[in-house]
Amino acid sequence: MSEENVNGGAASAEANGPAFTVEKIYAKDVSFEVPGAPAVFNEQAQPQLQMNLNQSVQRLNENAFEVVLGITLTCNAGDKTMYVAEVKQAGVFGLAGFDAQTLDGMLGTHCPNVLYPYARQLISELIQTGGFPPFYLQPINFEALYAEGLRQRAAQQGGEAGLADAETAGNA
Repeated sequence: MSEENVNGGAASAEANGPAFTVEKIYAKDVSFEVPGAPAVFNEQAQPQLQMNLNQSVQRLNENAFEVVLGITLTCNAGDKTMYVAEVKQAGVFGLAGFDAQTLDGMLGTHCPNVLYPYARQLISELIQTGGFPPFYLQPINFEALYAEGLRQRAAQQGGEAGLADAETAGNA
């Protein structure tokens, strides 16, 4: 089998099978707040971190999707907020030739896996530039999060009978 059309784009993707491309990666929104500065730098309490993770998908055209991975990291010491770091890391991805279930899985797992290292680095730099010790987010298993989301959607739709419908109702 010939490999001549490897970079042939979406038109050749349907002839040669599914194709995944990263078109653009960018920081869509970034925020860093230190509400109690400079007094917060003298706090002696043990900091507590809370992370909120979310994802949104928007179809741009037949084969292009914008995926936005949102991460909010809040650090509290006692009842005081030390800092809040918010990043919305986005990307435009080309996905062609996938069935609906596989497309949903790619958007829910593969795209966030591509975006996460960029968001992780940006959050780390924000925290350190904000005057705090370096903090590195641990790896995230997006496949497990996606599988849990499928189970929750299936339960909301009435159990196992709704599983097939629920699998394509998520991110696509």
